[in-house]
Amino acid sequence: MMQRVPTPGLPAQPLAVEMDQQPNTTPPQTQQQRASSSSSSRSHHFHPARPPILDLFNLYLGRSSRQKSDELVREPPNKAQKRVTAINRELPPPNEQFLFDFEQIRSQFPDQEQLRAVTESVLISLVIQCCSHAPRAEFLLFALRSLCNIGYINWDAFLPSLLSAVSSAETPVGQGNQAIAAVASANSSQSGALPPSNAVPNSTNFQSSNPASPLPSIHGIGSPAQSAAEPSSLSPMKSNDVICFGQPSARANISVRENVISSLRQLSCKIILIGLDSNVMPVTRADIFNHMMNWLVNWDKKQQGLDEFDSAQFWKPDKALTEWLHNCLDVIWLLVDDNKCRVPFYELIRSGLQFIDNIPDDEALFTLILEIHRRRDMMAIHMQMLDQHLHCPTFGTPRLLPQATTNTSGETVTNMRYSPITYPSVLGEPLHGEELAASIQRGSLDWERALRCLRHSFRNTPSPDWWRRVLLLAPCHRVHAQPPTPGAVFTSDMISEATIDRIVELLKLTNSETNCWQEWLIFADVFFFLSKHGCIDFVDFVDKLVYRLQDGDQHILRTNHVSWLLAQIIRVELVMSALNTDSRKVETTRKILSFHKEDRSSDPNNPQSILLDFISSCLNLRIWSLNTSTREYLNNEQLQKGKQIDEWWRQVSKGERIMDYMNMDERSIGMFWVVSYTMAQPACETVMSWLNSAGVTEILPGPNLQQSERLMVMQEVSPLPISLLSGFSINLCLKLAYQMEESLFSGQVENVVPSIAMVETYVRVMLISPHALFRSLMTLLSQKNPNPSSKPAASILVFEILNYRLLSLYRYQGKNKGLIHDVTKIIASLKGKRGDHRTFRLAENLCMNLILSMREFFYVKRDGKGPTEFTETINRITVTTLAIIIKTRGIAEVEHLLYLQTMLEQILATSQHAWSEKTLRHFPPILRDALAGRIDKRGLAIQAWQQAETTVINQCTQLLSTSAEPSYVMTYINHSFPQHRQYLCAGAWILMYGHPESINSLHLGRVLREFSPEEVTANIYTMVDVLLHHFNLELQRGRSLQDLMLKTCANLAFFIWTHELLPLDILLLALIDRDDDPHALRIVISILDSKELQQRVKLYLMNRGPPEHWLFSGTFKRVELQKALGNHLLWKERYPTFFDDIAARLLPVIPLIIYRLIENDAIDAADRVLQVYSTFLHYYPLNFTFVRDILAYFYSNLPGKLILRILTVLDVKKIPFSESFPQHINSSNASICPPLDYFATLLLGLVNHVIPPLCNSSKTSNSCARVPHNKAQATIPPESQKPFYQLQDPGTYTQLILETAVIEILSLPVTASQIVSSLVQIVVHIQPTLVQSSSGLHSTGVGQSSMLPTSPSGGSTDSTRTPSVSGLCTSNFVWRSGYTCQQLSCLLIQACGLLLAQLPHEFHIQLYIEAARVIKESWWLSDGKRSVTELEAAVCYALLDPTWAAQDNTSTAIGNVVALLHAFFSNLPLEWLEGSHLVIKHLKPVTSIAGLRITFRIMAPLLPRLANAHALFSKTLSVLLSVMSDVFGRNSQPSAPIEASEIADIIDFLHHIVHYEGQGGPVQASSKPRAEVLALIGRTAEGLRPDVQHLLTHLKADVNSSIYAATNPKFVHNTN
Repeated sequence: MMQRVPTPGLPAQPLAVEMDQQPNTTPPQTQQQRASSSSSSRSHHFHPARPPILDLFNLYLGRSSRQKSDELVREPPNKAQKRVTAINRELPPPNEQFLFDFEQIRSQFPDQEQLRAVTESVLISLVIQCCSHAPRAEFLLFALRSLCNIGYINWDAFLPSLLSAVSSAETPVGQGNQAIAAVASANSSQSGALPPSNAVPNSTNFQSSNPASPLPSIHGIGSPAQSAAEPSSLSPMKSNDVICFGQPSARANISVRENVISSLRQLSCKIILIGLDSNVMPVTRADIFNHMMNWLVNWDKKQQGLDEFDSAQFWKPDKALTEWLHNCLDVIWLLVDDNKCRVPFYELIRSGLQFIDNIPDDEALFTLILEIHRRRDMMAIHMQMLDQHLHCPTFGTPRLLPQATTNTSGETVTNMRYSPITYPSVLGEPLHGEELAASIQRGSLDWERALRCLRHSFRNTPSPDWWRRVLLLAPCHRVHAQPPTPGAVFTSDMISEATIDRIVELLKLTNSETNCWQEWLIFADVFFFLSKHGCIDFVDFVDKLVYRLQDGDQHILRTNHVSWLLAQIIRVELVMSALNTDSRKVETTRKILSFHKEDRSSDPNNPQSILLDFISSCLNLRIWSLNTSTREYLNNEQLQKGKQIDEWWRQVSKGERIMDYMNMDERSIGMFWVVSYTMAQPACETVMSWLNSAGVTEILPGPNLQQSERLMVMQEVSPLPISLLSGFSINLCLKLAYQMEESLFSGQVENVVPSIAMVETYVRVMLISPHALFRSLMTLLSQKNPNPSSKPAASILVFEILNYRLLSLYRYQGKNKGLIHDVTKIIASLKGKRGDHRTFRLAENLCMNLILSMREFFYVKRDGKGPTEFTETINRITVTTLAIIIKTRGIAEVEHLLYLQTMLEQILATSQHAWSEKTLRHFPPILRDALAGRIDKRGLAIQAWQQAETTVINQCTQLLSTSAEPSYVMTYINHSFPQHRQYLCAGAWILMYGHPESINSLHLGRVLREFSPEEVTANIYTMVDVLLHHFNLELQRGRSLQDLMLKTCANLAFFIWTHELLPLDILLLALIDRDDDPHALRIVISILDSKELQQRVKLYLMNRGPPEHWLFSGTFKRVELQKALGNHLLWKERYPTFFDDIAARLLPVIPLIIYRLIENDAIDAADRVLQVYSTFLHYYPLNFTFVRDILAYFYSNLPGKLILRILTVLDVKKIPFSESFPQHINSSNASICPPLDYFATLLLGLVNHVIPPLCNSSKTSNSCARVPHNKAQATIPPESQKPFYQLQDPGTYTQLILETAVIEILSLPVTASQIVSSLVQIVVHIQPTLVQSSSGLHSTGVGQSSMLPTSPSGGSTDSTRTPSVSGLCTSNFVWRSGYTCQQLSCLLIQACGLLLAQLPHEFHIQLYIEAARVIKESWWLSDGKRSVTELEAAVCYALLDPTWAAQDNTSTAIGNVVALLHAFFSNLPLEWLEGSHLVIKHLKPVTSIAGLRITFRIMAPLLPRLANAHALFSKTLSVLLSVMSDVFGRNSQPSAPIEASEIADIIDFLHHIVHYEGQGGPVQASSKPRAEVLALIGRTAEGLRPDVQHLLTHLKADVNSSIYAATNPKFVHNTN
């Protein structure tokens, strides 16, 4: 056929639309390359091949020059005219000739790549222009197919450019670049789909000159678009329409434009379908998918410029829309087709398509959305643990918040708490935070779960620190600029409802004649705290409380407890503001007064009854003084009753403002409580008058007090009893605290020493209301004494209070970490200061106690940088504490694991110590490995001593001989070399050896006191090294060991007893740190056995009263300064002690000695020390923690006799041990494991007192209270909620119960294997056993009537055997718990997981072994004859949440065990999760789909928690992938044929979890997998079957196959 030539008269310049929308023809390797191709694409416009190619296409499209000229002069008014003009058009040549003609043009240009780019550019412009002309669109599709067949279309360049051009074309007129970018960004974030490889649309390439949309606004279908480069071609009508677009006059054209957009999208989809037949690059597929998702998500988006009413009325879905929707769906189905796997189906799951607001009535789209929902639901299961909704904080263990920040160098991070609960997202991800909390709907399951947690917290009073982090302020109290709280998950509405629930619960207990006054007091403390900090909207709270008590729970309000509760907070600033300024103040006042009830107490003289009788009067009087506008609503009778209070007060006080608080009758106590609400200031003055009533006396001048100096001390009275203080109003307690602080910590304390009674009363006030009254004493001290060094008395008093009275309170408040840093600063400022020993040693002892009080990881530097400012002693104790924490409680979070090495470097930078092999063998491996290579510098120290020995001995001879000149003392102090000073005590030791009387003790004592504390510490450590070296030399010379010990003890007695030259606690610590010398611990034992020390301890016990100092009602005795502190600390000191004593300084030291003796296998010695000092250790504020930790630290290394001795450190009568516990630990046959009933009773105690209670529908409405039916038979029968001062160690009642159970387990004389086996046996069988025992069924199993033939029987591993378990007496279990048997069985599983998570690593190993055994022994799992379908059905049945299975009594052994593992995992610190892989190791080999699913069900929910622990995440993922290799490996032989499609949910989960880990949290639209994880999966996939490997195509590090690798800059950069 003869070639046609271009028709003369066609425009020589290309269309402006084409110029503005030149596609990028560079291969799409990176986003940057595409952006940089703008200049290249512009060059295509001027390429000489463009005009002939454009003419060629116009010719075949029937777009001749005559047609175009006709259209310029003639505007067809209707379709009839169009048909007339169409007759005169030239017919285009047949399509078959196109390729021949194109080849002719192609042969004329040598640069084929440029020609291809120009051709693609022309095609894109023509697609946009001709999309609504069906014949022309068909030709374009034909042309594309033809060019594709000859390999002339680079789809990886063409398709992204086409989509970008389409996006630009769809932008409404006048919106411009910014609008385009904004819309594209909004669409991308809304859809949540895979981020495109380039911006959508690429405004750089396609919107450079003209922001108007190139789509014609008015052309109908079949009418070709005009060139924007020819403005004269626009008719007046068209111009007007363009200008007026978006106005009411253009409504008719909107439908036309919508149809054009539909046609353009439909044509684009058809082109994409052609392109996808070729092997396009992953980045191109990602681009296509992103555009398709944007189109679908925004399918109903209207044109801007029309108001909502008009557009809704005018616009309707039509056939064109449906067609492009279907074409778009065709593209998506082709992309996610499993056979090709161009894009993973997971991208649809996370796209958010299923959540679009307006789903069109289209079956095809609905089918896709249903499939997305189905796949999403199956995938989300792997993210959540079984019975996850039951996982709730118990306040028995501290938790940390890993998502808080990535910074690991500050106190802010360490104090961040785990969100107490998280809410699962639609993808199963754990979510929390302020925005989420506000979205929880009242009455929903998430709402009930939040209330469950809050109700539990009201009953167990976690610290104020916890409340601050989890509560949101009420909206009325929130500052708008306040940033969101990351860990907050409870709104003020939730708090209000939970508070009202607690009030109703306490009212019901009160009405039942139960004495719950203590519960009311504890609740009032928390309620005051919440009100003061704005967590409760007071006006709204009163409204809800009135509704609940008057409408919801009628007749429940019979006493004035609610009025008393409101009287406690009436003086809170926010409450007063509400009653003064709120618009509803009158209504609120009337509601407050409506809570009054006439008291009908059976005991009118009871203090509580008197208070409740007068409390309404107090409330009326307070409101009367607040606001004049509400006075008319007050109760005049109650106002008049206030006169009785005044009259009583006048009679009692008699104007003297003093009362004898130790001899008050009950009525007087009650009336004084009433006065505390009405006249707090006068009441405060009377208390202060009582404390000062004994007057002052002058301290007699002592050795350190000049005759001219006078020091007055307040004489002692009895401190106010805590029973009296507890009834004071919180307002009076606050006033008392402020008043006493002024007396205790201000400057006057230097001249008038406060009485111990005042200090003790202050301490008791702090302890009775830890929420409302707590304040930092260090902050208080700095405010009242800006220069503490000038007035040390206040600092000493603060340190004594902290060290001997409030240590546990600071731990409870979570302030011990901050206090460590504050005290360390003071230590750092004092350790080099000459002569200031008393304050330094007290601060050092306090710091020891604070460090030993730590139960979780902590930071040794507030800013996290540089070496510590600790002393050598504290550095060593810090390492020991770290070992105890890591071994007994684990490292909670990955940030701490990362910081550990830095922490050790900070500690060891200023420490000279190396730990002995015997000590290191008990250290946790992570710490042992870090310290193992440390060089022991003792040899170097001895060498240095030997070099300086001659000089030192000469100096010491001149200084310490009995005839030494007194003047030489100052000469030595001022002029001796610092390096020689550290050898002073060592030199004295050599000189006095065997003859202590030959040493001038006065000179030695004077010099040591003039030294700085740091120099004295160095002397002690050096003397110990020299002492032991000399000891060994003498042994080598043949001296007897006994003789050497006698001389050594005589020398030490000279230092510590005869002349009191050195601090005993530091000397003992120095000796036990040299336990690598066999004689060091013998010397320690000899000191502890000395009569001098035991006499000192005996005097301490006689003078200090009972360990529960708050119960002491007598008068405290002040010990003389000399007897309390000794010569070394006394020296220049004149300020008397309160609680400090040399013996008390040993309280943290003796436990460390016990640790060191056990490490060195000196069991008998440890037993003897405990026997002698167990009563003394009752005064140790951390004795409960000590017992729990030492049993865990040395588990399986302690003989039964020593365990019994360790337990004597506790006051056993006050510890809630099980009734049968004593007989089990004293059993003569240690190999017999306690019966299952013992362990079940232990778990029941946890359910009743530790696990947050469930709402029970069988109970009365509006209450989730669960009280045991028979408290006398309960494991732990508390008479009432215990106040904090009775629970100081460990801190809360739940901690006491949980850790008591831990102590019991660790004390049993049986192996961990036996214990774990018993616990697992209970868990496996508990539900059917409880059901059978409660229903009387003993012969048939539960769940045998299941319709699923292959389902395992309820709770049994063998359907032919009975599911009950012998040895478990459950007849009264349900009765004792207050739950149904179904609820109780699930909660016992949770309790068992919680308990096992507190136990040492040996128990974890046994749990994994036992769990794997139970699973592998399931008959249906090992049955090789079962089909895949049957196994799938069975495993789905077996892995139901126990709470679901319990509803129809069909729990399974596997389901219960997996739920146990999940409850265990959820309470386990992150470091200990590393051992979780053992359960999979014991489950292998896995050969069936059922085994694979069980494996993933066990381990998969762990992966979200490990998202920031990359190494552990990768290790866990590798374990799961290895199981996949067992089942789907190239050479594996599964028990039944398995199709790859059977594990689509697992594949989706793997895609999701790698995105989750890449994001470090919930998956976002921009989330990308980490390159290392893709490489890991890629390596594993190489060993899988090809069909399974194919499904993991995109989880590989191959940029040529994976859309994630192709869009990952790291991979792309490496490729380039």
